[in-house]
Amino acid sequence: MFAALLAAPEATDAASSAPSPISPVAAAPAARPVDLVALGRELFFESRLSGDGSRSCASCHAPGKGFADGEPLSRGYNHAGHFRNTPSLLGLASKSRLMWDGRYAAEDLSEVVAEMIVSPVTMNGDAHIVVERVRQLPRLLHAWQRAWGERSTPTVDGVVAALAAYSASHGNDETPVDRARRGDADALSALAREGLRLFEGKAGCARCHSGDAFTDGRLHRLGVPDNPQILRDPERTVSLLRHHAVLGAREPMSVRSDTGAQAWTHRAADRGRFATPSLRGVAHTAPYMHNGSFATLAQVIAFYDRGGGPASELQPLGLDAHERDALVAFLEALSPPLAPLSAPPADDYATTAGAGR
Repeated sequence: MFAALLAAPEATDAASSAPSPISPVAAAPAARPVDLVALGRELFFESRLSGDGSRSCASCHAPGKGFADGEPLSRGYNHAGHFRNTPSLLGLASKSRLMWDGRYAAEDLSEVVAEMIVSPVTMNGDAHIVVERVRQLPRLLHAWQRAWGERSTPTVDGVVAALAAYSASHGNDETPVDRARRGDADALSALAREGLRLFEGKAGCARCHSGDAFTDGRLHRLGVPDNPQILRDPERTVSLLRHHAVLGAREPMSVRSDTGAQAWTHRAADRGRFATPSLRGVAHTAPYMHNGSFATLAQVIAFYDRGGGPASELQPLGLDAHERDALVAFLEALSPPLAPLSAPPADDYATTAGAGR
């Protein structure tokens, strides 16, 4: 069973050198950004883009959960267990690296979207059927025509571009922290202001959590503890082994933990390194770290205060309880309330002979 699964097409969290049936492209100049995002919203919630019609992008990236899923470890197609936490889409537009192991550059977002659509681990979709769904479903077809033109024929490249545009449109609003950094003395509570000073000073958080997205986009080893569920759940174990096999690990069947960036760089020095996540909206995206090891922000800060885990690059911070609380207050100020967002109404198939041709 293990060998058969490992020989299957690429896993959700694994890059492959094989050509994708979807050829990602940037949005054409003719597409108005606002209409492209509107099309992306329709597609994001449409489960009929998946192989069996059961899953949409929103199945894992739920708006009410910070465009994550609220679970320590994600589940994919047919509810199969996966070995990593679902990354949030908040602040995506400001990031420089994508995926927990940082194997994609930000400009490759369309490639990530394409992989998620066709991967048997996530949506198991078919590029040709995805296009046909857009043609057959009136809401999708009308949204397509608004974005690309009434005489434009639906294409998978356009679908990918729209989903990428929508995915990158969240968590980019101004926060109280942004206002405070610009000099607004009243933007933050006294506790959050103290947290900002710690973040940029004694705690040293800003050394890695920098820039507009509060991430340096680099790979770091923190010594995050393994999530025991990965080896207790056979499905999650298989997804771990398969990921390393697809990426060319020398002995993938001997892997017993997530090796992070080493799986794609093949450098021993990258073992256990993961990309710095964005902190925008972080209070909405628990649990935390690449494997959901910590349930709360307080637990994350306590972990950093200890200097991380085995082989960590971190040093103990020497924070007291009040200072740890101040950092939590700061991170909460980076997470304004999520805007209410519901799925579009369900759509029925319709005869659209000649439409979009």
